Amino acid sequence: MPLSTDFRELLEVKAEEFNQPAFIEDDPISIPHAYQQKQDIEISGLIAAVLAWGQRKTIISKCKEFFAYMDNAPYDFVLHHQEQDLKAFLAFKHRTFNATDALYFISFLRHYYQQYESLEDAFIMYMKQDDKDIENGLVGFREQFFSLPDYPERTRKHIATPARNSACKRLNMYLRWMVRKDDKGVDFGLWNRIKPSQLICPCDLHVDRVARRLGLISRKQTDWHTALELTNNLRLLDAEDPVRYDFALFGLGIEERWGK
Repeated sequence: MPLSTDFRELLEVKAEEFNQPAFIEDDPISIPHAYQQKQDIEISGLIAAVLAWGQRKTIISKCKEFFAYMDNAPYDFVLHHQEQDLKAFLAFKHRTFNATDALYFISFLRHYYQQYESLEDAFIMYMKQDDKDIENGLVGFREQFFSLPDYPERTRKHIATPARNSACKRLNMYLRWMVRKDDKGVDFGLWNRIKPSQLICPCDLHVDRVARRLGLISRKQTDWHTALELTNNLRLLDAEDPVRYDFALFGLGIEERWGK
């Protein structure tokens, strides 16, 4: 990997700098941090990750609007809402995510949580014991998510899959939140059956740009194979927790000297 000692040290320093509680407030991860119950964190985290498109301030605002419609009790709402409780979502829109999408997400989550206690099962049930990464879990999750007979075709674009060669940046970010374990207080580490070593680095605009400048990505396009290439290079730095460098790459990307 063409990464100099100076760049390695830079990534270590920046990972430490940004993987701190101060990171939370201005990031979509602040949404699940508003909750204590495991299922509330899972549901709010999934929605926040799916809506993580555009300016972070707007994303956070739209997420707060979404969960206000649930009386800020996502798990209870998903399981026990009545038909009239869904009317508020008819006005919801963020980018291309609209009421139709919101209502299907709620429908799926209700169906799912009537059978399982944790969204981790929705990924882990499709993985094999010797899987190096989360790919099979991501492919299976999308298949299960759209297993209800009344799913809207338009909603499929909001759940990415490696089967379509998507980089799956939002779902990979969500999995980082749920799986990574450390004492920094940012990621939750709620899930134990997926290993941090199996995570794939989310390739958002900032991460992609900085990773290319550091020589961590050589592919011209940004797709699933790009995410694998980046993560495999990060594994050379930390095989057990490669995605912790997401903090460094993202942080460098939002700093002015890297954003030009």
